[in-house]
Amino acid sequence: MPRSTTSRDCLRCVAEVAVAEQAALSPRLLAHAPHRLLFFVGALNVLLAMGWWLLWLVDARWQLIGLPSATPFGGWIHAFVMQYQLLPPFMFGFLMTTFPRWTGMPDLSRWHYVPVGLGLLGGQLSVIGGMLCGQAAMVHVGAIMSLAGWSYGLAQLLRVLLAERRAGRGPTWHAWSCFAALGFGLAGLLSMAVFLHGDNPWAVFISIKLGTFGLLLPAYLTVAHRMFPFFAGNVVPGYRAWRPMWLLAAMWALLLAHLGLELVHGYAWLWPVDAAFAAGTASVLWRWWPRAPAPGILRVLFAGFAWLPVPFALYAVQSAVYAVSGAFVLGRGPAHALFIGFFGSLLVAMVTRVTQGHSGRPMHMPVAGWFAFIALQAVAVVRIAAEVAPDGYAWQALAAAGWLLAFLPWVLRSLSIYLRPRADGRPG
Repeated sequence: MPRSTTSRDCLRCVAEVAVAEQAALSPRLLAHAPHRLLFFVGALNVLLAMGWWLLWLVDARWQLIGLPSATPFGGWIHAFVMQYQLLPPFMFGFLMTTFPRWTGMPDLSRWHYVPVGLGLLGGQLSVIGGMLCGQAAMVHVGAIMSLAGWSYGLAQLLRVLLAERRAGRGPTWHAWSCFAALGFGLAGLLSMAVFLHGDNPWAVFISIKLGTFGLLLPAYLTVAHRMFPFFAGNVVPGYRAWRPMWLLAAMWALLLAHLGLELVHGYAWLWPVDAAFAAGTASVLWRWWPRAPAPGILRVLFAGFAWLPVPFALYAVQSAVYAVSGAFVLGRGPAHALFIGFFGSLLVAMVTRVTQGHSGRPMHMPVAGWFAFIALQAVAVVRIAAEVAPDGYAWQALAAAGWLLAFLPWVLRSLSIYLRPRADGRPG
């Protein structure tokens, strides 16, 4: 493309963005596309969930606030909120946009996704409100609201898959893989509801493990398998996309093996599975990594993915040490390398990319996105170190405050985009 044409395009994009940013905020726009509403809900939850957790940690360490204690244990609810109420709105927003495109079916209407957003937002508000006010009944109601929104969304995605089948197409295995992950998530939600209504700690354990190894990791990795090589192939000269379908099958096999061992407390035997997963994902990263110049908004996808071998290497070390000594020397360090390092980094990278593209903005990493991504790397290190540092609650509180600081500019920018028209004037 001639340089003059490129310059004109850049100037036009800048002008369009400037005009869009002057437009009045309109909540009605949230219903115009799945990603608008559900990313809006998710962005709110990013601050709400960690804001409550920071208060809980400060109160647990310094007894400064006096939060009510007649509610479920805060650590369990923190795990539930992060896995089932913070990340899933982003997942549903992305998948309710892409399922029709992956399968060649018509786009979903607002009646298909608005109830999902309302259920997930109402569930989060009720759970956090119940924890702050000491009202266990509100926590119960919040879990049921999330369960209702989740079930409705899953039914709409299944409708798309069945329509594809009736049309004689597919199966689109990436879509079915994501659907299976969300099905595990539904089982995890049901398990948490069982705990809240019957006070069975075993149900909490099942819910947490299903959320990590049945829901989040398969969904993240399925989307990465389909989209990351595709994105790179569009912008990196000479890039050869590599995404064999056996890779998805191997991912599921290893994650289900880890999940099964966790559920039967087979911690001494996790190390072969986790070492294989760490080595495998490191190999995939090597195959995927762009060797030619690439824009920052693509680089952060692979930089975030680079976190994935780390927690599984740590899981493997912890399992091997446990097999010999019976001690969990790293505590929840591997889990937080996974949640903050991998899930958090890719949340920023992927949501920023989708937000830029679906709002008609230039496909580059904004300043707020860079700040969130870089700051999260430090937050992940602090939270991992908190497991072995003296005064662990103090270090956890520092990490929670760092999360809020990292995400605040990114969330505010994102919310303003979802409440404004597209910069290029197109619908959606």
